[in-house]
Amino acid sequence: MFVRKINNSISATKKSKSIWYESFHRLTKNKIAIVSAAFLIFMILFSFIGPIFSPYLSDNVDVSMIKQAPSISHLLGTDDYGRDVLTRLMLAGRISLTVGIVSMILSLILGTLLGAVSGYYGGIVDGIIMRIADILMSIPGLPLLIIIAALLSELKVPTDYRLYIVMLMLSFVGWPGLARLVRGQILSLREQNYMKAADVLGLSDKRKILNHLLPNVFPLLIVVATLSTASGILSESSLSFLGLGVIPPTPSWGNMISAANNLMDFQKRPWLWVPPGVAILLTVIAINILGDAVRDALDPKMKGR
Repeated sequence: MFVRKINNSISATKKSKSIWYESFHRLTKNKIAIVSAAFLIFMILFSFIGPIFSPYLSDNVDVSMIKQAPSISHLLGTDDYGRDVLTRLMLAGRISLTVGIVSMILSLILGTLLGAVSGYYGGIVDGIIMRIADILMSIPGLPLLIIIAALLSELKVPTDYRLYIVMLMLSFVGWPGLARLVRGQILSLREQNYMKAADVLGLSDKRKILNHLLPNVFPLLIVVATLSTASGILSESSLSFLGLGVIPPTPSWGNMISAANNLMDFQKRPWLWVPPGVAILLTVIAINILGDAVRDALDPKMKGR
């Protein structure tokens, strides 16, 4: 009897490992996903480690180098204050990527927990949470962010705190859609046979939600997490472009694009706005491609492909 239990435990461990191995192996077969992952790793290293090796970290104004074209000493040229655009692009990547990732994590935690509680308990709890989500979803996200950011500008919120408030704003706008998706999944999963078995065993609600329901929503969360990260980067860039997000001298990809705010810069000095625009475009595309590939690799419905 004891030997049988050991053998069952070993076989279960091997099966668990093989499932994760198969998922990883299936992911590595997707060449586009691998290229996207490599590009995202490059962007992270470029943004967080690259500035360490730059000799132009100082924000001092250099009048003699204002709006210089790309050269050997300044590979992407200089901006309207004589600062190196390549270094600014790296520092801006830190801000934009951090805002996208942190806002995604906050909205993911809030939306997942509220959606799971709403779908599992139903009744009054479900009604209250979903009505709040409906109210927030009925208001267009970007106009709401612009209104909140304009209020912060009017209240003269210090620049040092502006970044954290932008993260909170993006997570506040992002959680309702995720909560509704998770709720829909939980409503179907709680009727499955394994959940009825959990009821018979007398497991606590916390254990049923965290150990049995949420793991089955994991493929959905992967996709939503990637989309939320990309959406967070785009929303932050939009707010910063409008002067309502991250405010200079703190760089972000959005306020770097806004530097080309006249026709002369737009036509004659593309090095001011093309690099941050390309960085936003490629990063968002890479995140979305990788998210879809991970979903396909982890989703059991995709195993027959």
